[in-house]
Amino acid sequence: MRKICVVTGSRAEYGLLSGLMHAVKIDPELELQVIATNMHLSPEFGLTYRNIEEDGFTINKKVVMLLSSDTANATAKSVGLGFMGFADAYEDLKPDMVVVLGDRYEILSAVSTALFFKIPVAHLHGGEITEGAYDDCIRHSITKMSHLHFTSTEEYRHRVIQLGEDPKRVFNVGAPGIENIKKVPLMSKSELEASLDGFELGDKYMIVTYHPVTLENATASEQIQNLLGALDEYPDYKLIFTLPNSDTDGRIIIQLINAYVAKHADRAIAYPSLGLRRYLSALKYARAAVGNSSSGIIEVPSFGIPTLNIGDRQKGRLAADSVVNCGTGKEDILVGLDKVLHTEYTNICNPYEGKNTTADILRVLKTYPLEGLIQKSFYNMK
Repeated sequence: MRKICVVTGSRAEYGLLSGLMHAVKIDPELELQVIATNMHLSPEFGLTYRNIEEDGFTINKKVVMLLSSDTANATAKSVGLGFMGFADAYEDLKPDMVVVLGDRYEILSAVSTALFFKIPVAHLHGGEITEGAYDDCIRHSITKMSHLHFTSTEEYRHRVIQLGEDPKRVFNVGAPGIENIKKVPLMSKSELEASLDGFELGDKYMIVTYHPVTLENATASEQIQNLLGALDEYPDYKLIFTLPNSDTDGRIIIQLINAYVAKHADRAIAYPSLGLRRYLSALKYARAAVGNSSSGIIEVPSFGIPTLNIGDRQKGRLAADSVVNCGTGKEDILVGLDKVLHTEYTNICNPYEGKNTTADILRVLKTYPLEGLIQKSFYNMK
């Protein structure tokens, strides 16, 4: 049996991987291994490893790496701790293949360590562009250390090949998050409100997620205050905040959001993690998604609601017509909010939608020859 080791470090990426993990788990020819790391193991970020276990998965290893600070120094040291933890994990588990998704620094640790162990890596969501974050460089670095590639669009497949990867190893399968929307049984609105401790959503609410823009210097506080100030101009809208990831300067955003929620408890709530089912259910009834999360661009359009994408964090991503971009100033955000909340969006075409995303990935994981996979040649485009 092939041992397929899935590494997950955040709530969002686990939600995207969970369907594939289940498919690997139930396949008689595969053995699923799970490594949980980074935010999953942090009380500050909701100890979301529990969600993995509640979904019926066994966590084979926990790699503790997150320092309780969001400075550049602490982030770099966390990456170093990840190297040491993943070395021990791979030594014990001896996986035949490591599966990762995305572009976060804990995944950089996981993939870099796999390189030294000569373990093939399968990477999801490569070839994408996010010019405002250092995740952009991390993503391309992961691509160069990976051996099988599953992209979310044909344009991104072309870009992975442009990076020198063999076209025979690069597969356009669509985004797994879109498939989740079709397969996960969503809550009724009353069930959703009950799960939010009885918070009444009413007929108008927005989901707000704002992360630091990691290639900018000390902009997090000003930008989140501009956003909160703009949201004050829409007092008839309820707000569900999902808190940012463990990126540099993320904690100032968390502090300011928590202070805002405490002051506006009648119309705002905040969670470190909603979990996959509750998050998708919240999107189903929302009027709009607001912030700078990749989910606003990749998954939200499939619900037929608009996204206000603020600033440069996601700059360069393909986007549906329902994604409205704006600057980070308060007036820019107000103009954007006016557009997404007062424009009707119909017949939205989501460029990230695939046909059989999980099945296509699973087939490659099962059948692609392992012999010689670790060796790569640079593919020169004609």
